Amino acid sequence: MADLRINLAGIKSPNPFWLASAPPTNSGYQVQRAFEAGWGGAVWKTLGDPILNVSSRFAAVSFNGQRVAGFNNIELITDRPLEVNLKEIYETKKRFPDHAIIASLMVEPKQEKWHEIVKRVEDTGVDGLELNFGCPHGMAERGMGSASGQVPELVERQTYWVKEAAKTPVIVKLTPNITDITSTAEAAVKGGADAVSMINTINSLAGVDIDTWNTIPHVGGKGAHGGYCGPAVKPIALHMVGECARNPRIPIPISGIGGISNWQNAVEFMLMGATGVQVCTAAMHHGFRIVEDMIEGLNNYLDDKGISSVMDIVGKSVPKYSDWGNLDLNYNITARINQDVCIECNKCYIACEDTSHQCIDRLVDSNGVSFLKVREEDCVGCNLCSIVCPVDGAIDMVEVPNDLPPMTWNERQAALGLLNGTAEKVVKS
Repeated sequence: MADLRINLAGIKSPNPFWLASAPPTNSGYQVQRAFEAGWGGAVWKTLGDPILNVSSRFAAVSFNGQRVAGFNNIELITDRPLEVNLKEIYETKKRFPDHAIIASLMVEPKQEKWHEIVKRVEDTGVDGLELNFGCPHGMAERGMGSASGQVPELVERQTYWVKEAAKTPVIVKLTPNITDITSTAEAAVKGGADAVSMINTINSLAGVDIDTWNTIPHVGGKGAHGGYCGPAVKPIALHMVGECARNPRIPIPISGIGGISNWQNAVEFMLMGATGVQVCTAAMHHGFRIVEDMIEGLNNYLDDKGISSVMDIVGKSVPKYSDWGNLDLNYNITARINQDVCIECNKCYIACEDTSHQCIDRLVDSNGVSFLKVREEDCVGCNLCSIVCPVDGAIDMVEVPNDLPPMTWNERQAALGLLNGTAEKVVKS
């Protein structure tokens, strides 16, 4: 079996599957049960000054029969006393010395506050610290969470303050509620961060009850925006991980978070540059035992690939992730319908005719049997027909050979003299 152990900025764990800082890591009882189930690490629910939580905190978005396709919450950081949390962290680490325990921290943006909590938390024996600069609701209104995480200067300054006092590795958790997440990731690097984790939850409102007109969730008839997570946010998170992983100014490990529900998702994040992954919504939906399938699936995947260590797949897809201007304009694919598999539901025809390039014809053969056929010369290879097709194997997207050399948009524009400020010269000539 493959070696699933990881080392993220000096933090070691028996596998890459960690529980994210959230309700599942709110107590020693929960974290210990998670470790017994097989989780490699846990980021303790964010510690800070005791706060009050509201009643009615969660909401979910279900789609097309899938429960909890997206998850929304307006819960804040731990509402349990710091002393109680520290005692349980110490006891849990003593019982599970080989599992990673990371303390998530959030305090006011003051140097002395950070120094104080870092020293108290590290006395419990934690393996690392995660600075919560991502929480989008409740704490942000108090100048913490994403209020700090959206300002690169504050990220850099507070990371630096923590590093002044910390003896364990420091992970900076980034907010996705920003135009360019690499700007804050770079700020974390400048502040001395040992790693970054992403993404925290996305600003959201789960829904509105059209009978009562209350928001979902609501607290006594009033609502507020919350944090969105779950499978629906995975593409956003994967993109942001990839953007940071391919940025040479962010040369530190990444802990991937956002919609990870199975071992396949974990592999995607690791290929895109994450050293390990953190899971929350899937555990809340299905319980801690889901990690058993994650571990088994990842082991089988690595064995099938002939890969001895999970660390060997980290970042393997990053060189393939680029900018649109670097894509080959001469590469071409087309759709082909497999008549032996097609059930003639007409979904591909309708999608192409109404919303794409009108290149699927409905024909009748010599026996009077109707069938669908793609006019390949008009097909642009958009993939829409294969996406809406309900039958696996009914539509293939195949490469169309041609004799044209690769040509990117950037290469084309450079050849025309339209890059690097030379457009004016071309126009004059």
